[in-house]
Order: sequence, then C-alpha cells, then structure tokens
Amino acid sequence: MEQNAPTVLGKEPIGKLLIQYSIPAIIAMTASSLYNMIDSIFIGHGVGPLAISGLALTFPLMNLSAAFGSLVGVGASTLISVKLGQKDYDTAQKVLGNVIVLNVIVGVAFMVVMYAFLDEILKVFGASPETLGYAKDFMEVILAGNVVTHSYLGLNAVLRASGHPREAMLATIFTVVVNAILAPIFIFVFGWGIRGAATATVIAQVMALCWQFHILLDKRELIHIRRGIFKLKRKIVVNSVSIGMAPFLMNLASCFIVILINLGLKHHGGDLAIGAYGIVNRIAFLFVMVVLGLNQGMQPIAGYNYGARQFDRVVEVLKKTIFLATCVTTTGFLVSELIPGLVVNIFTTDHELTAIAARGLRIVLMFYPIVGFQMVTSNFFQCIGMAKKAIFLSVTRQCLFLIPCLIILPTFWGQDGVWFSMPICDAIASILAFIMLGREIRKFKRGEVKATI
Repeated sequence: MEQNAPTVLGKEPIGKLLIQYSIPAIIAMTASSLYNMIDSIFIGHGVGPLAISGLALTFPLMNLSAAFGSLVGVGASTLISVKLGQKDYDTAQKVLGNVIVLNVIVGVAFMVVMYAFLDEILKVFGASPETLGYAKDFMEVILAGNVVTHSYLGLNAVLRASGHPREAMLATIFTVVVNAILAPIFIFVFGWGIRGAATATVIAQVMALCWQFHILLDKRELIHIRRGIFKLKRKIVVNSVSIGMAPFLMNLASCFIVILINLGLKHHGGDLAIGAYGIVNRIAFLFVMVVLGLNQGMQPIAGYNYGARQFDRVVEVLKKTIFLATCVTTTGFLVSELIPGLVVNIFTTDHELTAIAARGLRIVLMFYPIVGFQMVTSNFFQCIGMAKKAIFLSVTRQCLFLIPCLIILPTFWGQDGVWFSMPICDAIASILAFIMLGREIRKFKRGEVKATI
C-alpha cells in the first residue's frame, strides 16, 4: 500500500467510498450471519428440535465472548482510522501490535473462566436436563478455539480500518465456505452431532487467521506486523478500550437480555419456545448483519474525515448510511410479516416449533423499519470516538428499556410479553437516537466539534 493511500477517504466522493467499503463489509457480515445460520440449519435437521434449543442457550455465552472481542477489536480499528486521518502512522502501527497481544490475553482468560463454570452457567441461562448436554457439547469446542475467534475478528477489523475491506470480506466468506463444507460432513458422515458443527466453526477460523497473518506480515503494507509493536502502550490500550466500551456494554447487556428472554420463554412456553427464539434471532440477525456491514463501511470514512476535521463529509456519509440501513431493515419487516412460516421452515420441519417461531418473528420485527436508523446512529458516535454517547445509546436501549419490559410484560401477557418487549424497546430507542443525533449534527454544521482521540 502506498504511504498516502488512506488519504482517498478524505477526497473521493462519499457515495463512491461508502459503496467501496460497505459492499465488502456487507458481504462479509452477511456471510458471517449465514455462518451462524448454517450451524442452526444442519443442527435442526441433523440432530433435532431440542438441539436447536440447546444451541439457543449458548447465545448469551457467544454474546459475552463477542463483548470482550469487540472491546479490543472495534476500539482499536476506530483508533487506527482516526490516527491515519491525523497522519500519525507510527501510532497506528503500534495499535496493531497491541490488538494482537490483547486478544490473546482476553481470549485465554475468557476460556479458562468459562470452562471452570460451564455447567453452572448454562443452567443459569435456562438449560434443562434435556437441553444441557447439547449446549455443553457445543460450547466446549467453541471455547477451545476462543483465542482464535477473538484474534480472527480483531484482525478483520484492523484490515478494514487500514484500507483492506476486500481482504476482510474474503476472510469472512472463506470461513463460511469452509464451515458449510465441513459441518455436514462432521454431523451427518462422522456422526459428531452438535460437536461437529462447533468443530467446523473453529477449523474455519483457524484457516482464516493464518491468511490474515500472511497479509499483515507483508512489509509493503502501511500497517504491518514488525518488531517493537507488541509492547502494550497505556494510552493505546486506554483509548482502544474506551472506544470499544460501547459495543462491549451492548454485547454484555445482550448477554443478560438473552438470559432473561430464555428464562421467560422457558417459564411460559418450555424448551421449544427457547428454540423458536433461536430461529427468530438467526433470521433477524441476517438483516442486522447487513446494517452492521454498512456501519463498518461508514467507520473508516467517518473516522478519517472526523480526524481531518472535514465535518461536512462526516455528515454526508452518516445520511447515506442511514438511508441504506432503513431500506435493509424495512425488507426484514416485509419478509417477517408476509412469509414467516416459509422462512422458519428452512430451520425445522417440526410443526409446533414452526408455529411458535413464525408468530415470534412477526412480533419481533414489527418495528424493524426504524431499527436501521437507531443502529447507525449508535455506531456513528462510536466511529468518531464519542464513546460516552455511543455507550449511552447502547445501554439505555438494552438496560433502561428492554430489561424492565422483559421483567414486567410477561407477568401480564405470558409468552407474548417476552416477544413484544423487543419491538417496543426498538421504537423507544429510535426516538432517543433521533433526538441525540439531531443535536450533534447541529454542532457539526457550526464546526463546534473537535477530535478527542
């Protein structure tokens, strides 16, 4: 990469840049969502409906793992983008080394703690004697590869931020293809059941991580692995963690929320209701991941121009991203309302599970047209280093709005109370995001904002 290559982020037309950076990210994130759906589909048809429930019980742990991964990866990638915009290439280089070291430390610590208390944790998450075995079998394999997962996701974020959206996309697509090939072999041919799906996941990520290191070891790259960058720097760690705190808290809250959802559904609907949520979550997540892809495309553009104090370009990329995200989530709404049963049948042929999941899908996605705006706004504050605002938006939606709904509404509406809690909170959070973003845009137009990292 040429030394001045990242400067195109401050010169090229915003629409062109957003397409250039978003399409690879969208493909990668959609592939990542399909990655999770493949496990659910093969497990549902190859192991059974209770195995889907067991898999759904692992969602809180997966969210918790993602929380620690985003604490490092998302924060560091944003920091790299801003430093490139400020022409501080030396610091950007050191951020890469710090990302690698922190991912190893966090990944090992998470694995050790979770292994020690796995049975107890899964029971707290709502596991019954019928579903505990499935959940445990899956998580034991996933935890064994936890360091690889953290490193793979973290380096993918770095690749996007340092001008390699295509390579980041290819790494994700590669894991999907490998997983899609290996999972049915391990499940149906080798008879490994749910462990086979987890094993395919870890092997795919190991192979992708090797390719990422191959790219980042190239000395011709502006940001590459070299000696002297692995010593942890207090300022880099603090800035990375502070920026990454928003997605960390969001994923941490998601972990607790999924626990509440699972417990509420188990109490009012049983194990199959938990499995139904697992299916609904996978479907909804497909559209969420497309929006996250748009956000990832926006991130280096917004971060660079914010660092370069070109606020008109920051506002322009924000508006375009919001428009595209709204189109995506509206599509999700139409699918969930018009053909819910058809979509659910991809995962299972069990009639009772299909009926529960189809109804849940219609309810959960009822306000989806405005969810895209809320997601982009929260991510926007994170992109430009306004960690406190990003954290506030993330935490209020999850903790201030959703948790009370999940506690109160099921006491009146039973299982429907659990399902309706989610769209109600989406609507409230979107209104709050609209108010906060309006205030910030006015500051941008007056030129009153200054870089803080």
